[in-house]
Amino acid sequence: MHATLLELTDFRSYPSVTLSLHPGINVILGRNGQGKTNLVEAIGYLATLGSHRVATDAPLVRSGAATALLRLQVDAAGRSTLLELAIEPGKAKRARINRSPVPRAAAILGIARVVTFAPEDLALVKGDPNERRRFLDDLLVQQRPLLASTRADYDRVLKQRNALLRSTSVARRSAGAEVDRTLAVWDEQLAELGATLTAARIRLVQDIEQPAVDAYAQISGPSVTEPADSSTNLSLRYVSAVERWLDRPDVPINLPTEVEPWRAALLSAIADRRREEMDRGVTLVGPQRDDLELRLGDQPAKGYASHGESWSIALALRLACYRLLAATGEDPILVLDDVFAELDARRRSRLVQMVREAEQVIITAAVAEDVPAGLDGHRFEVTTGRVTVGQLTTGVLTEGSVQ
Repeated sequence: MHATLLELTDFRSYPSVTLSLHPGINVILGRNGQGKTNLVEAIGYLATLGSHRVATDAPLVRSGAATALLRLQVDAAGRSTLLELAIEPGKAKRARINRSPVPRAAAILGIARVVTFAPEDLALVKGDPNERRRFLDDLLVQQRPLLASTRADYDRVLKQRNALLRSTSVARRSAGAEVDRTLAVWDEQLAELGATLTAARIRLVQDIEQPAVDAYAQISGPSVTEPADSSTNLSLRYVSAVERWLDRPDVPINLPTEVEPWRAALLSAIADRRREEMDRGVTLVGPQRDDLELRLGDQPAKGYASHGESWSIALALRLACYRLLAATGEDPILVLDDVFAELDARRRSRLVQMVREAEQVIITAAVAEDVPAGLDGHRFEVTTGRVTVGQLTTGVLTEGSVQ
């Protein structure tokens, strides 16, 4: 899979911009603040309906404009598809596929598959569990777009259940039995949807663990002349807040990947913590409380890994996503946003070897010298919103046209 065309109107800093992209290496050069990351952010947004930089849509619309328009043309398996998306903060997104409107924007999920590594991905290692949960869920949706509705339905049920719990301190005094009956309905829905999401996450962690371990070893492992050090081996494990309610003798060593054990565990946990939930007015069990545990040797990566190790772990996780998606269909588009500036020469060289054969790689860098040898290709130079097109030959820029 590769993108051939990106068009933006009133997206971020761009009143209007058009880029003709190419298979192979595409390098977008520009000093900080010039708008290069805005371009790859738009590509990722059309793949996931989310930004890797902000949690809301308002910052995506250019100041003074009401709506941002994004268009991306992708070629896969000999077929070209045009995706269009209108973002208007506070309103539902509107989408079209090959210029035909679709009922919901989520219909475009899975058409453009994009894996983006960006500096913000350090939060996967150093940040809160919600960063790692989002990482898993975004990958699940790219792999299995139908899970987007499961994710949305779970969030809706969780919100409704929390609202009911917050009201129980007053409602139970006048109609306690009715509140309990209403909660029971939400309990069943929460358990069913939560179990589906939990089981899917665990299967996903199992699928990406070895690719992530291998990628980390390739990027950061010892050279052939250095001894191996098991204290730097990466490992991944899904940690559920309801593990102890599972009726399984091998837990927590082998978490089940079936839905039913998690549904039963969630219902048991809800029953056990009913009084506490009512007192606190919030749901205390479910996949919204889970985490992806990352370890180097026997130590948790968070708080233990150095900055360089954390950067390499985050990069390894994204490369594992790339390998997983590539193994189940067309190669996804690989975006590396300012990745090389934080890597030493050895890690740069190893990363080049890992990505140079991808069908399409889109790289951003502040200067051409940050792009390692071996990644020659098409280049775009961004200066205050103007995009100059040319060629990149190992750090040497040639003049091109202006789009």
